[in-house]
Amino acid sequence: MRYREGGRLDTSGVSDRRGRGGLGGGRGIAVGGGGLGVVGLLIVVVLQLAGGGDAGSTLGQLGAGLGNLGQGETTDNTALEQRCRTGADANDSVECAVVADIESIQDYWTATLGDAYVPTDTVFFSGSVQTSCGGATSGSGPFYCPADQLVYIDLSFFDQLRSQFGAEGGLFVNAYVIAHEYGHHVQNLLGTNARVTPGESGPESGTVRLELQADCYAGSWANHAETVPDESGEPLIAEITQDDIDRALDAAGRIGDDFIQENLGSGTVDQDAFTHGSSEQRQKWFTTGYETGDPRQCDTFGAEDLG
Repeated sequence: MRYREGGRLDTSGVSDRRGRGGLGGGRGIAVGGGGLGVVGLLIVVVLQLAGGGDAGSTLGQLGAGLGNLGQGETTDNTALEQRCRTGADANDSVECAVVADIESIQDYWTATLGDAYVPTDTVFFSGSVQTSCGGATSGSGPFYCPADQLVYIDLSFFDQLRSQFGAEGGLFVNAYVIAHEYGHHVQNLLGTNARVTPGESGPESGTVRLELQADCYAGSWANHAETVPDESGEPLIAEITQDDIDRALDAAGRIGDDFIQENLGSGTVDQDAFTHGSSEQRQKWFTTGYETGDPRQCDTFGAEDLG
């Protein structure tokens, strides 16, 4: 993966809270780290919703009245702005590459959904962070909190993806992770979350369908990434190779429920506990989005066969 050297990076899509974390209250469900959490379960932070109902409105009520910053937390993008100025910086730095990814992903969804898309920030944190879904640590993996509509990531996760999960890794794998989380933001904006009963699991569950759709949305963005224009009218991403796609599929395979259960868990695959989908399913739906480039083909809720 390569970024346009002269492209100007916009860090306004990042809220940098690294080194300023803290755990605290809040009651909600953080969606999806894409099976990227250590235990590979629906990520998480606090699972204290009881019963069914409208998941989207419930999360909104639970998050009401909670600020985006916990006690002692502040946001300061000054250093990030100084380090991440151009596409050349993105080619040399993981954090700057993620800045570019966020800009490209949000430009894509703005062009695709128009006024229905509301941009949101990605929070960079280190160690722990306070969210409107509760307190989270780096061990949770990347996740999206519907209650405050923010994506959260400790960038050290990308190292963990290689060292613990055995993924090949690379800049495009990192972009896939971010695009998956923004897929959850799109679902939240479109009300898709309301189709899922909080806490349900199983190979055909709404929870799995939600995660596979986010994979498909990530693939859809990837299809257009080399042509999505920034404010200058040119794309920030200059090249995505077949090797990049292969690495993303490798990562998708290593964050499937079956792979995690067998290799990082008990060693036994329990489909009733699935919350993100099997490795094969995750690869299938990313590929569907990538090959079609059409998010309308990502209707996992209408699909009789998830793969």
